[in-house]
Amino acid sequence: MVDFRLPKNSKITPGKTHKALPSAKNKKIFAIYRWDPENPEVNPRLDYYEIDLDQSGTMILDALIYIKDKIDPTLTFRRSCREGVCGSCAMNIGGINTLACIKPIADIKDNITIYPLPHMPVIKDLVPDLSTAYEQLASVEPWLKAPLPKEGSQERLQSPEERAKLDGLWECVLCMCCSTSCPSYWWNGDKYLGPATLLQSYRWIADSRDTYTEERLDDLEDPFKLYRCHTIMNCTNTCPKGLNPAKAIGEIKKKIALKKS
Repeated sequence: MVDFRLPKNSKITPGKTHKALPSAKNKKIFAIYRWDPENPEVNPRLDYYEIDLDQSGTMILDALIYIKDKIDPTLTFRRSCREGVCGSCAMNIGGINTLACIKPIADIKDNITIYPLPHMPVIKDLVPDLSTAYEQLASVEPWLKAPLPKEGSQERLQSPEERAKLDGLWECVLCMCCSTSCPSYWWNGDKYLGPATLLQSYRWIADSRDTYTEERLDDLEDPFKLYRCHTIMNCTNTCPKGLNPAKAIGEIKKKIALKKS
């Protein structure tokens, strides 16, 4: 008989329960992942917070801020813009990777479970370590690469049609919701670049002002960097900005195929 054993401290245990005041009428329970790096030998836990929604805002981030301010100041999470622009508050909410600042509480009818982004090392509570993902992003050089403009010219012109090709690409906020929803990235995260990085790579491959398209495609032609994508569409389904990383990856594969033909 095969005996499977989970890694040490990988089992999530029940944690503390915080009840709302008896006078609260509009209650909601939030089950939130907690892990403290100062006590690494202790299993992570789920703490339960019952809050009065009449006292907080309408978004998940509003509830988290309310919990931190009014109930438990030790709760740790990232936030910044509160407008879905910075990508800081990416987390797994109700089983889906999304941004807490633009996810309405009303969208989830039952108790709300909140975890950090899947498969990433956890720094503390809802804060994942995205160091590897950002190193991969830097490796594709996500910036304009082209010779300096001729003397007297201050602009690199682009037609409206060429500019339109960048729509659906430049809007990415690098929240990493897509990459951390991808099983291929879970299994080969050290080699496969993942949807977020490949979307950024294609953003510059598609840019008519960039003159390093051939070099970018040559760099991506690798069994692991690009071809671990099996187009299961998790990335597109979870993107909080409504983008389509799977389509961008398909366009890269198409350009490499045409380049060979």
